[in-house]
Amino acid sequence: MKKPDFNNVFHDRVLGRAANLLIASVSAALLKINVRPVSAKDKPIDLNDYNLVFADEFDGEELNTDLWSVHGGPGLRKGGYWSLDQVSLRDGNLIILTEYKNDGEFGSGWYTCGIDTHNTFMHKYGYYECRCILPKGQGLWSAFWLFNSSLHEANGTAVNGAELDVFESPFYFLRGDKSRCVTSNIHYNGYGLKTRYKNVVISKLDNNPYESYNTYGLLWTPEGYTFYVNGYEVGRSAYGGVSRKDEYMILSCEVDGAAAVPMYGWSGNIERNGREGFKAEFIVDYVRVYDKKQ
Repeated sequence: MKKPDFNNVFHDRVLGRAANLLIASVSAALLKINVRPVSAKDKPIDLNDYNLVFADEFDGEELNTDLWSVHGGPGLRKGGYWSLDQVSLRDGNLIILTEYKNDGEFGSGWYTCGIDTHNTFMHKYGYYECRCILPKGQGLWSAFWLFNSSLHEANGTAVNGAELDVFESPFYFLRGDKSRCVTSNIHYNGYGLKTRYKNVVISKLDNNPYESYNTYGLLWTPEGYTFYVNGYEVGRSAYGGVSRKDEYMILSCEVDGAAAVPMYGWSGNIERNGREGFKAEFIVDYVRVYDKKQ
């Protein structure tokens, strides 16, 4: 294994710590002003005018690697490492396991994974949904999101691609109702100083999402995005202009930190869970995509 450049690692850790604290501060502010309870009083989404065009029910013995691959490749990812060894199927579910390994693929550290369909399924518009149980533990978060690599270009618009976070789950470490929240976001214009970001909504569930299955969905049309939890609308936006690019899906779990060093961030600090015996599972029942009938 190539020896890391100490100056680069130090630089990444300093910037990572600053970014984590900024994100944590923004997240705390949004939790005070942009939380919406999921309400069954609203009219649920009607998919009668839609056809199923993609589905993975995760019913096999192992992950279909002809369909899914590690997003960006295995290796260093934020405060830990991504490895396909952390992905398995059990009882009709996809399991992404987060744990500390002394003898992991890339050395000692925190291991988890993110998988995507960039080689096999890229799509534009439609309704995207996953049914899942969120991982228990602070300092980590799961997500279901859409992505196009042109997002890295700072071109001033989301029309050429956006990161669409159907949900992210960083709030386990908070007490009370706040721990039962998930956040839905839009990013575009690269990830540098010119990046653009909008928190569409923070949704508060009426059950325990770390014990119960819930569905998280996104309806993407030429006019905008509508976000759903358990089939009920929680927010909508056309921030930056609606993406007109095919995008692929990602299921992931992240460890807060930088350069493989866990740090306090918007999800807390994973080290506070303790290393010995700690395991967190992101459990996904299915991923489905529907297209409107012509």
